[in-house]
Amino acid sequence: MMKIIPYGRQSISKEDIAEVVKILESDYLTQGPVIPEFEQQIVDTVQASYGVAVNSATSALHIACMALGLTKGDYLWTSPITFVASANCARYCGAEVDFVDIDLSTGLISIEKLEIKLKKAEKEGNLPKILIPVHLAGTSCEMKSIKKLSNKYGFFIIEDSSHAIGGYYREVPVGSCKFSDISVFSFHPVKIITTGEGGIATTNNRSLAEKMRLLRSHGIEKKYENFEYEIEGPWSYEQQFLGFNYRMSEISAALGLSQLKKLDGFVKIRSHIHSKYQKSFKKFPITINPIPNQVRSSHHLSFFQLDQPDKEIHKKVFNSLRELNIGVQVHYTPVHLQPYYKKRGFKLGDYPNSEIFASNIISLPNFPKLTEEEFDYVISSVRQTLFNLMIIKS
Repeated sequence: MMKIIPYGRQSISKEDIAEVVKILESDYLTQGPVIPEFEQQIVDTVQASYGVAVNSATSALHIACMALGLTKGDYLWTSPITFVASANCARYCGAEVDFVDIDLSTGLISIEKLEIKLKKAEKEGNLPKILIPVHLAGTSCEMKSIKKLSNKYGFFIIEDSSHAIGGYYREVPVGSCKFSDISVFSFHPVKIITTGEGGIATTNNRSLAEKMRLLRSHGIEKKYENFEYEIEGPWSYEQQFLGFNYRMSEISAALGLSQLKKLDGFVKIRSHIHSKYQKSFKKFPITINPIPNQVRSSHHLSFFQLDQPDKEIHKKVFNSLRELNIGVQVHYTPVHLQPYYKKRGFKLGDYPNSEIFASNIISLPNFPKLTEEEFDYVISSVRQTLFNLMIIKS
């Protein structure tokens, strides 16, 4: 096979294209009626009260932190196994970042390690203002336990649900905010559904939603009843604080609405592919990411770990699969080992489970347009690679 098979890829239909063309032929390309419709459809899907659509999940994380009052002198904690945006949003606010190590089998934040770290932080007087648990690969963290800890120690919760739209936790949709203050989704092309680029923050708190709506659009208030000063005329608007241009376009929202109709189907296909990986490698010395009993994952990623972690073997397996035109990936290099964060005092050995995980994980292709032929090629390539490296016997 000469064509590269990526780990993820968008699935765009003729119907999606038609909806985008309608917008291009309409009166509004931005700040029109489709964005509120998209927001409402999302909150109906995830059973939340409010949704604020923006141009990326990174922007959503930023305004979520600001809405919760994160500022200089505060701490935000998150997982080292995530994209850097989960930590960077704190730095945008001038706050400090710290991390909580993961459960080695799932890659999700460890409740045991979180509780130990919170007890220590309480004694030292540096508890976090916000915790961002990351639903890696579309699999929810143990949110009921995290919420219980937040009630005890007084921190806010922002779920990084970038991978997880269409997923469920304890029979409730991820994004309902039943166990959090705000939940953030990504609509990047490799995610479950796409708007091209885009994101949304969901919440059940009206004041947080209103604050985030203002923050996404320069901090400008247009509702006269909320003005701080006297109305000069029908042209009047007020910039009440420093905000940003994080708005989603009508074009993106129209694509998102069309994609949302296929969400259940996309998740069903991804789940099927994941199950096939589990069955195909059942007798091999690798383990496909497990799904906890109380979770229905959206299966943004299917990854495997070597049963016997070995950095050199891991690298050889990875390189061999890339040479076979399979676009495998590592999700993720631990954030604390990125140069920016190492310059801020983090070092190798700080979060050992995350470091072992990152040196042992390989993400495989999982997306709705993956063909049977491509899937079979991936399976045979992984098996042959393991055999060639003498990890398995013939």
